[in-house]
Amino acid sequence: MNAQRLLHTIDGISTFAGKAAAWLIMGLMTLVCVEVFKRYIMNMPTAWIFDASNMMYGSLFMLCGAYTLAQNGHVRGDFLYSSMRPRTQAALDLVLYIVFFLPGIAALAYAGWDYAGDSWRIREHSNVTADGPPVYHFKAMIPLAGALLLLQGAAEIMRAIICLRTGVWPSRLKDVSEIDVVEEQLAASEHVDEETRRNAIAHAQDIEEAARQRGMGEGIR
Repeated sequence: MNAQRLLHTIDGISTFAGKAAAWLIMGLMTLVCVEVFKRYIMNMPTAWIFDASNMMYGSLFMLCGAYTLAQNGHVRGDFLYSSMRPRTQAALDLVLYIVFFLPGIAALAYAGWDYAGDSWRIREHSNVTADGPPVYHFKAMIPLAGALLLLQGAAEIMRAIICLRTGVWPSRLKDVSEIDVVEEQLAASEHVDEETRRNAIAHAQDIEEAARQRGMGEGIR
């Protein structure tokens, strides 16, 4: 229970960071809409808009990496992996995390710390335009994203070790589920009652949860 609580705590940190960073979408959308209005309606384009939009999107992309990992949402080749037994999946995950993930992300965090530190010391600005916006805030996201990924990676390694011992994947902290497609398809039919709709949605959630816990192949057998 203590290990499960620790895993959910780390999942919660990654989820909080990802959801907080997701608000950058609103800022990015507002920035682009205002710039389109200024450029094409008022004929007053902004020179630094490209830099600003790149920094906002880059921050969003980096800070949501740990959240995506916590939700098991990163792309993987499931055509073989999903047919393996949980212990085989855990052994493969453990090797890949130790050999590839940890060294790469640790290097990102370490190098990113120096990279961001140099940028803060000189109060670096973008050189794309004559009066470019500051970029040191953006570069600070590199070591922060690396630290979050290392923390979540430690949780994934713990999950793999627990699965090797028990044969069952530990649960993840649940978040939103994509069931809107199922709801739309059922709502389009006039002959589907409420109970059938609820059962279909619950079934879709079960499938998604099984895939997320990476035990789908074992469950089918």
